[in-house]
Amino acid sequence: MRIARFSQGGEPRYGIVDGPELVVCVGHPLVNHYETTGERIPLKEVKLLAPTIPSKVVCVGLNYGDHAAEMGMTAPAEPTIFLKPSSSIVGPGDPIVLPRQSQQVELEVELTVVIGQYTKNVSEADALRHVWGYTIANDVTARDLQATDGQWMRSKGFDSFCPLGPWIETDFDPDGQQISSRINGETAQDASIDQMLTGVAAIVSYVSQNMSLLPGDVILTGTPSGISKISSGDIVECEVEGIGTLLNPVL
Repeated sequence: MRIARFSQGGEPRYGIVDGPELVVCVGHPLVNHYETTGERIPLKEVKLLAPTIPSKVVCVGLNYGDHAAEMGMTAPAEPTIFLKPSSSIVGPGDPIVLPRQSQQVELEVELTVVIGQYTKNVSEADALRHVWGYTIANDVTARDLQATDGQWMRSKGFDSFCPLGPWIETDFDPDGQQISSRINGETAQDASIDQMLTGVAAIVSYVSQNMSLLPGDVILTGTPSGISKISSGDIVECEVEGIGTLLNPVL
C-alpha cells in the first residue's frame, strides 16, 4: 500500500495511491486505521508533500563500504548515527536551495525507514514490527563544510537538505532492490540495497537502544558510492526499486 501526504491548496491530507488516483483517508492513517472518506482525487490534481513530518530525522553514515572508501574512511564497527533537523525536510518537486556558505553540495540517495509506533529498546527480531513503511530521502550534504567543521550537523542541516517522498510504501522488502540517483538524467549512484553493511532490522534496533522513536520518525539508512556535486539548474532524481522516484530541482 502506498500512502501519500498531499494538498490541494488547503490543509495537508493523506490518501492511498490507487493507480492514477488517491483515495482520501480520514485524518491520519495510523490513527484511523486507513479509514477512507470515499473521495477519489486524480494524482495529477494534487501537490504531493513530504509523506511524514517526523519529530526527528535519524541518519546512518558510512553504511555502504564503497561509500566509506570514496570518502577515504573505514567502515565503522557499529552504525554511525547523526540527526538532521525537521526544518531540512521538503517534498517531491520542491527545490533544493544551495546555501551561500558552501561551494560543494552533493546528493546522497537513501532508503528511508518510517516508524509506525513508539519504539524503544527493541530487539532486531522485533524491529520490523515497528516499521510503518519505507520512502526515499536525499541526504543533501555540503561536503566542504562537512570536512572543515569536524562534525556533520551544519553540512547536512540546511533548509531543503532532506527531500522526502514521493510516498510511504508499506509493502516493501528491501532485499535485492536497487538504489540509484541521477543528475539531469545521468546516473550518479547505482547499487543494490544488499550492499548495506547493517540491515534495516539491525539499524532500527540499534537506534532504539540509543533514543526513543516516535510514530512518523524516519531513519535514513546510508548511501552508496557515486556522491556527486549538484548545481543550480540541475534536476536530481533519487530512486529505489519497488518504491518510486523522488525528483527535486536545484536552485
